[in-house]
Amino acid sequence: MRLPGPVDDLVAAYLRAVDAEAEGLIEGLYLEGSVALGDFRPYTSDVDFVAVTAAPPEGPALAALERAHARLRARTPRPSLDGVYLTWNDLRDGPAGTGPRPHSHEGHLQGATIPDNPVLWHTLARHGMACRGPEPAGLDVWHDKHALAAWVDTNLDRYWRRLCDRAARPFSLWRTAVLSPYATVWIVTGVVRLHYTLATGDITSKEGAGRHALETFPERWHRVVEEALRIRRADQARPTAAGLVTGLAEFLPLRPGRERRSRYPTPQARRRDVLAFADMVIAEAHRLYGERPS
Repeated sequence: MRLPGPVDDLVAAYLRAVDAEAEGLIEGLYLEGSVALGDFRPYTSDVDFVAVTAAPPEGPALAALERAHARLRARTPRPSLDGVYLTWNDLRDGPAGTGPRPHSHEGHLQGATIPDNPVLWHTLARHGMACRGPEPAGLDVWHDKHALAAWVDTNLDRYWRRLCDRAARPFSLWRTAVLSPYATVWIVTGVVRLHYTLATGDITSKEGAGRHALETFPERWHRVVEEALRIRRADQARPTAAGLVTGLAEFLPLRPGRERRSRYPTPQARRRDVLAFADMVIAEAHRLYGERPS
């Protein structure tokens, strides 16, 4: 798969910056996330990566990475390069065998945390794109379908159920945030992506999740799914206050005689469907997990 232009430019700039600071440090660079899944959106997508080093970066190596990320962020603030630094052994051992590793979020190099999400390893193994180093198919990348399913089942409640419960509370900030177009895409496609993984054992993108939802769930839910896909394809919704204000303007006619963009009459009506849909999908996903053969 050919890299989108902005991604190709960002990857090349990153490798130049890192090599200038510490030549030979980055032995492998792999893209996962929306780029690898064929769903990159230039305005709203990040570029998700796994960088491989011989040993966990510490001391001078870590300082070199900090300088490289700062240089890259100053040169190209968007899209941001987000990911984790692993070793070849980490790829083989999986999340349970990996200790704290430095990672980048919104282009900023962060302190070491334990990358405990098996979705990363599965996406790399099945869909990863090599920008430096051997192709993923030739690597010994950990994958365990039972561990992936168990993590997904737990994440449905640990993250998504908690988010939706907070959004349903009166006078909460989350209740206001879920009025935004970004939250519509994030929640609708987020819960469906986990349902897809439990149904198929594979990983899908936000666009793929929307197609899965339209094929899987009753017509009663198609409007909220189509709304999420419409917003995603417009490539404008970001998790900012400005994004919320701009998104709410979609409920106004574009000009006299024109229809509003949203498929809903009010943002409150859309929020009700988003939360109800998420509740239904979470329950269905738990059911799928409970029916898995042991």
